[in-house]
Amino acid sequence: MRDTVQSIDRAFDILEVLATEKAGLGVTEIAHRIGLHKSTVYRLLASMASRGYIEKNESTGTYRLGLKLVELCSLYLNSLELKTEAQPYLRKLAALTAQPVHLAILDHREAVYIDKIESYNTIRMYSAIGKRVPLYCTAVGKVLLMDKEDGEIRELFSGTQLTPRTAHTITDIEKLISEIEGVRQRGWAVDNEEHEEGIRCIAGPIYDYRGEIIAAVSTSGLKAIISPERDEEIAGYVIETSIEISKRMGYNPGR
Repeated sequence: MRDTVQSIDRAFDILEVLATEKAGLGVTEIAHRIGLHKSTVYRLLASMASRGYIEKNESTGTYRLGLKLVELCSLYLNSLELKTEAQPYLRKLAALTAQPVHLAILDHREAVYIDKIESYNTIRMYSAIGKRVPLYCTAVGKVLLMDKEDGEIRELFSGTQLTPRTAHTITDIEKLISEIEGVRQRGWAVDNEEHEEGIRCIAGPIYDYRGEIIAAVSTSGLKAIISPERDEEIAGYVIETSIEISKRMGYNPGR
């Protein structure tokens, strides 16, 4: 355990050293600056390079920060910007539906709520900013899966049991893929009492400037309020909201 912690500390030392050198550094110089043997540094560099956190220039033998690290930082910064830009539209959606509204992002097999707008005169749902929910049985989760290939979805859930949360939960991967295909065609997703008994939810995708899905927005409520008969109406509100937020993130719907 101690060796593992030391290796993690040393990996961070390497990242911090490389962050100050745009042109990159060689193994010898990195070892000198952080006070480690070259063989140890080389082993750590090889592991970090395999994950994309650093890159090696084959012609010079130097290392620099990799795109994976940039990607992680960008996701974090985008989530902060996304919350700020989305707030007015989330409030408007909550007013239109008179139901709670959520903003969620993808994290491996889960969706994470990064913002929530409560609506007065509604039931208080068991949800909070930072809460994680499964992808396979929530509307936000299905939306976050809709731009993935079927093979990617199978791989994502490989070796994982789709645990039933209610009697309505989809627990078969092929049925889930079929459900996602329906989401792609409609452009929005429904959680039909699949995560919580008596609760239905409708969600839509938020796109960035590249046209890639970066988040999902949803509204949820009792099945008597978010009823199947109102799906098209409420989905219209949700999609209008998701498009407006997407535009704030640089998305061009006509592209």
